[in-house]
Amino acid sequence: MSRAVISRPVISRLFRSLYFWVIFAIVGGALLGILSPSTGAAVHPLADGFVRIIKLLVGPVIFCSVALGIAGAESKKEAGRIAFKAFIYFELVSTFALAIGLAVANLLKPGAGFPLDPTRLDASLVSAYTTPRGHLLNPLQGVNLIQVLVLSIVSGVALLFAPVSFRTRAVSKLKKWNHTLFGWMGKVMLLAPIGAGAAMAYTTGKFGADSLRPLLFLMFCFYLTCALFILGVLGAIARVCGFSILSYLRYLKAEILLVLGTSSSESALAPLMEKLERLGCPRTVVGLVVPTGYSFNLDGTNIYLTLAAVFIAQAFGIELSLGQQLGILLVAMVSSKGASGVTGAGFITLAATLAIVPEIPVAGLTLILGVDRFMSEARALTNMLGNGIATLVIARWEGRLDSARMNEELGHPHRGMLDA
Repeated sequence: MSRAVISRPVISRLFRSLYFWVIFAIVGGALLGILSPSTGAAVHPLADGFVRIIKLLVGPVIFCSVALGIAGAESKKEAGRIAFKAFIYFELVSTFALAIGLAVANLLKPGAGFPLDPTRLDASLVSAYTTPRGHLLNPLQGVNLIQVLVLSIVSGVALLFAPVSFRTRAVSKLKKWNHTLFGWMGKVMLLAPIGAGAAMAYTTGKFGADSLRPLLFLMFCFYLTCALFILGVLGAIARVCGFSILSYLRYLKAEILLVLGTSSSESALAPLMEKLERLGCPRTVVGLVVPTGYSFNLDGTNIYLTLAAVFIAQAFGIELSLGQQLGILLVAMVSSKGASGVTGAGFITLAATLAIVPEIPVAGLTLILGVDRFMSEARALTNMLGNGIATLVIARWEGRLDSARMNEELGHPHRGMLDA
């Protein structure tokens, strides 16, 4: 009797947790896609609709957060200092990610011996992914985050130089808008189980297990590389900052599941920013580093670019020289900037990166088209986790990270948008 009484509040809490329903929806979606592939593939509009709603709000959230982060700084010097430190961190860690992708591709050679018949490759299959689309005034078709960032940075800097009275009123309004947008994002998160479940049903229904077998080793290599980067590189950075990477991963378990379900790091943008503030990061740092990192600190995308580029070359039997591989690395450092965490963005960026090696035909992209969806999940997850770590690093570098509060939160995680 006592066990039943004790378990009722636990069960009640579990069923009220959005975190539970996201897990339930992902498992249910996977089963639906396996048992009824046609039905699983048909529910894709639900997943696409959820991501589009998120994208509709991400632009305004980033604008308000960045502009508020700059205008709300104590001084112009502080805002510039935070931005400069973030830029240094982004470039250093991004280079590590690109180099790790190259190293694993050369060590494990996932594309060697690929049963390739070049005559059967259809380059037109990739046109839907590589054709540019979306602009600032059409968020439903894919906003370029670089445009939003530029606009928000210019607005924030302009407010820094504005008269104090005007700046105070503007910052107050930005805070109200930001609070409202986060409230809307919290409401949209209630649809997360539908989006995550539909995305998983589509993935398993559309591709199935059999179609993945020839490319399983590539997927294994990519997931292994992302895991090594998260536990190794980010783990070492976390240790320097005074916390365990495993505690950090447990703290963000709800956001991790959401990103895995939707294959979009943007879906976890608002919950991530909320939890970073709870960890003791000042709003100024969070508002500047996280949104900027979503365009300039894409660790998962960087790993994918170098690993996939070398894989395609190996599949065609093309021996890449050290100079060509370094060229891919340098171009990827530029081409990855502005690629958001939405499914397909990494694929578009890969097409741009391969231009540095004209010997690799664009039709080679079709080799990984079928499994890009599966790799996009690890790509988006690594991007999201990397930007959270970056924010903690910059806050500590600034001497403004509340370590006592961080340790308390990591030991007793607070319920966030997805947890209640």
